[in-house]
Amino acid sequence: MRLASKPVGLPAIASQDLVSQIARMLTDAVVAGRLVPGAKVAEAVIARELGVSRAPVREAGRLLESQGLLVAIPGRGFFVRTHKPADIDDLYDLRICIEKHAAILAARNLTPENRTALRRQLAVLYETADTNDPARQVEEDYRFHRLICEISGNRRLLKLFDDLASEMRIVIGLIGRLYDDPHRIAQTHGPLLVAIENGDAEQIGASVEYHLNDAWRGVAGLVRGLPAHVAADLEQDKTEPSA
Repeated sequence: MRLASKPVGLPAIASQDLVSQIARMLTDAVVAGRLVPGAKVAEAVIARELGVSRAPVREAGRLLESQGLLVAIPGRGFFVRTHKPADIDDLYDLRICIEKHAAILAARNLTPENRTALRRQLAVLYETADTNDPARQVEEDYRFHRLICEISGNRRLLKLFDDLASEMRIVIGLIGRLYDDPHRIAQTHGPLLVAIENGDAEQIGASVEYHLNDAWRGVAGLVRGLPAHVAADLEQDKTEPSA
């Protein structure tokens, strides 16, 4: 049985730049768990809830498809992308390689200015823990890791990190479900920052591995715990003839 299409708690929006606004709201709904992996993003339902036509909703869907957040099935519409355990393993294996090297380079390039920027971003993570805004906390978590890649000074490494952005936001959103206290997400970043400030490559590598491996285990467990029919229904939709 497929997931029912129903309102997901989206607010009314202004008429300007509808596609970008709708894309952002759908992203927030996915991150916050109001649109779960495998769920259909029904254009008519979303358009009615937002008070807009279906055209900008469809364009927002195409934009999020290009970013890897949604998948489009001919004749069926858009669905929230699902992740198999193997996908999570591949993503985190790559993240550890990228971010370990980025953190070591960032330590070498650390200045009073970018040290302050990292500390400020960690403070923002703590601040957003008090806002009851999971989507923003995901974004600030992502920005902390991206800032490390920026400070590394390796532009190709930063581009590779950005190419993983959409998948990483979904995964970071799942991390939020691992902790009863949202402050724990901020706390897990503290030792990584300390290691970068200390500048010891071995300590940095161990901190990155610990930080990401802990999240890897938790997220992989969540993915394995998703209802089996979610992935099964999506795969069935991919193989059925178009209506």
